[in-house]
Amino acid sequence: MNHPVKIKNALVSVYYKDNLAPLIQLLNKYGVTFYSTGGTEAFIRDLGIGVERVEDLTGYPSILGGRVKTLHPNVFGGILSRRPLAEDKKQIDEYNIPEIDLVIVDLYPFEETVASGASEQDIIEKIDIGGISLIRAAAKNFNDVVIISSKNDYTELEEILAAQEGATTLEQRKSFAKRAFNTSSHYDTAIFNYFNQEEPIEVFKQSEQKAQVLRYGENPHQKGVFFGDLDAMFDKLNGKELSYNNLVDVDAAVAIIDEFQEPTFAILKHTNACGVASRETVKQAWIDALACDPVSAFGGVLITNREVDRETAAEINKLFFEVLIAPSYSEEAIAILTEKKNRIILRRKEVKLPTEQFKTLLNGVILQDKDNTVEGPEQMTTVTKVAPTAAQLEDLYFANKIVKHTKSNTIVFAKNGTLIASGVGQTSRVDALKQAIEKAKAFGFDLVGSSMASDAFFPFPDCVEIAGDNGIAAVLQPGGSIKDKLSIEMADEKGLAMVTTGVRHFKH
Repeated sequence: MNHPVKIKNALVSVYYKDNLAPLIQLLNKYGVTFYSTGGTEAFIRDLGIGVERVEDLTGYPSILGGRVKTLHPNVFGGILSRRPLAEDKKQIDEYNIPEIDLVIVDLYPFEETVASGASEQDIIEKIDIGGISLIRAAAKNFNDVVIISSKNDYTELEEILAAQEGATTLEQRKSFAKRAFNTSSHYDTAIFNYFNQEEPIEVFKQSEQKAQVLRYGENPHQKGVFFGDLDAMFDKLNGKELSYNNLVDVDAAVAIIDEFQEPTFAILKHTNACGVASRETVKQAWIDALACDPVSAFGGVLITNREVDRETAAEINKLFFEVLIAPSYSEEAIAILTEKKNRIILRRKEVKLPTEQFKTLLNGVILQDKDNTVEGPEQMTTVTKVAPTAAQLEDLYFANKIVKHTKSNTIVFAKNGTLIASGVGQTSRVDALKQAIEKAKAFGFDLVGSSMASDAFFPFPDCVEIAGDNGIAAVLQPGGSIKDKLSIEMADEKGLAMVTTGVRHFKH
């Protein structure tokens, strides 16, 4: 049923007044009576429009420093009364309560106050009580009441009222109610998560207001939506919209590049690094990263932690790629890289990233802390007769950073700050090692003197034996196998240096 309701009385009390004036002026044109408080009341009067004070409606002034203004039966009765119900109508008339047909209320900026680093006292004062109650009451009674809980909805309501001579339909009111409950639930989630930081209750609550519908999901027959604020993370300088798979790869690229302080370039394909190099210049880092596996780099996601200059852009321009990410670009570099319209060029901004990650699994959600640990030379314990050299320790550290961000089971070879090859996502560690050896040989890399990292321990000495037979000089592994002794003995037999870290880096 359409059930049109013409607005007669409106309660307006908002924190943000952007673009509110045209709506108030239109409502005034239709003879609406306004009830308001504080700054909003003054705002309406300044428009030359009459307004009733809520404290006159309730018979009580604003008390407790503004904490209590609207919490009164004369307000909530007017919002919650069921118009078709005779008993409600009788009580409304008995207590002389005006029926409120429109509530325009937003909430104190709780999240913004937390983000500003304000004191706990200031944060607590930004927990809205009256506003959230008004929103919930009006949304509950959408059958008769319009609720506007965001300044983003002012224009839409204005257009509806202009087209329908001051009235709304049931469908429209229900739509606004849905948005209102989204507002209230998001607000409560933010407050709960603020309180749940110390000695947390083990519950899962997440709410993200911004959404971007993607062309499709992982495959064309799957729907895909990104919930988050990409504009806060990147400036998109060129190219088509990011796809689901682009976003997954971009996430992996950001994670791996953040491990490096020195000028570094990484190339990723299907979330795994197929080229990484650290050099004194970003151009040389790009050239050497690409040399690792130029075949897999085709159509990949590229990322660096330094500005891309004209010379580097000219080299990158020779390759077909999907996405390029950098903290900045020279004007000449942008001119070169935007020659092809579909290339996605992103300029990364400084944004604090979450410390936890989650995904749906079975009939629930699984959550964990991000793997923010990577062991450097100080955390490496030599367990063999031969100790790694300083250069080998640096290469083991370099390889360990890449292992951490590569699908298990994985083996990574590194030499002179360059990824030589990796074995990725294999069902056995031996297969991962053999895959890495074959890739290194295919692209002409000499494994003699290189360093090898494994994401988990060696259950048998076979990997160490194969590594020694192929010229590997130093090996990093977490250790912890009941057969560690056999792997160490094999390393000694082959003349390898082996270190253990005590930390596993599975990535499933």
